[in-house]
Amino acid sequence: MYNANNIQCPPGTISYVIRGGDTYYNLAQRYNTSIPALVSANPFVDPNRLMIGQSICIPRQQIYPACPEGNYYTIKQGDTLSAIALFFNVSLDDLIEANPAIDPDRLAVGQIICIPLATPPVQCPPNTTEYTVERGDTFYRIARRYNITVEALAESNPRINPYALLIGQKLCIPNSQ
Repeated sequence: MYNANNIQCPPGTISYVIRGGDTYYNLAQRYNTSIPALVSANPFVDPNRLMIGQSICIPRQQIYPACPEGNYYTIKQGDTLSAIALFFNVSLDDLIEANPAIDPDRLAVGQIICIPLATPPVQCPPNTTEYTVERGDTFYRIARRYNITVEALAESNPRINPYALLIGQKLCIPNSQ
């Protein structure tokens, strides 16, 4: 029996443990999703080698965007792609390109989209250290980890929305004095 650690499933999916006879085809049928959506939600799983006891993520929608960095966003009432792009500091074109299956004029509340990491490369100035945002990071947690204030972190990263950090995004951490 395959002993998988519990995996953390992205938004809009549920965790599922593979049982004997499971295939992506019958899981897609059972959970009203699609095989491409299962593949997108489980990029590191070989669909041809599912193992009993293995944990995977089942999407709750037919079309689930592939998202290499894992930066998913759930559409809320009143959202527009333009507003989402502005909030996450990505171009509208990049946002649309990362979500080819959505209709930009017909967003549905609860729909999951991918927020691409499309920010330009960061050139950290002297007396700072480059840091790559990881899952679960917040400005507060990063500031505590590096023994600096949230204000100092924000000052060193003026183009970054502290409420919209993206996994894989680069920040400049000021060296503590």
